[in-house]
Amino acid sequence: MSDGRSPAAARTGPRILLSIEDESWTTLLAADPEALVRQALFAAADGGGLPPDIDTEVSVTLSSDEDVRALNAEWRGKDKPTNILSFPMVALEPGDTPGPMLGDLILARETLEREASAEGKTPDDHFRHLLVHGLLHLLGHDHEDEEEAEAMEVLETAILAGLGIADPYADGPEPAA
Repeated sequence: MSDGRSPAAARTGPRILLSIEDESWTTLLAADPEALVRQALFAAADGGGLPPDIDTEVSVTLSSDEDVRALNAEWRGKDKPTNILSFPMVALEPGDTPGPMLGDLILARETLEREASAEGKTPDDHFRHLLVHGLLHLLGHDHEDEEEAEAMEVLETAILAGLGIADPYADGPEPAA
């Protein structure tokens, strides 16, 4: 995948390595997956406080419930699929400067599709929301306690509004990633 940078651009976002492991993603999403990934991650990088001059990389894998379930069981002790897994290269606190590799994001197609349908969202909007959520995790944001969750939700909602996506928490919290 192209990283979306142009020599004249002051800020476009982190370098992105995209891997589509489950080809069904290309029919689930109405727009080009690469364009949606770039749009969401660049917005999250800006909104999440990633300095514009930082040279860092994030990998995004579009996978299946089966693969995400296996990773979730191995790394989190939860033998079930989840919508997105975030694996930071280094544990950061919000505002910390990342190194050359920020981390990995892995999404489960079937879970995303079920959630979008159940919540009346387009798969494209839910996809971008999960990518924003995941990148914020890589940048050190979390939702383990009420105060952290509220701060992360406010940040996510503002970033998503900039992408033209309605507040996903307006009618109650979305399932946590």
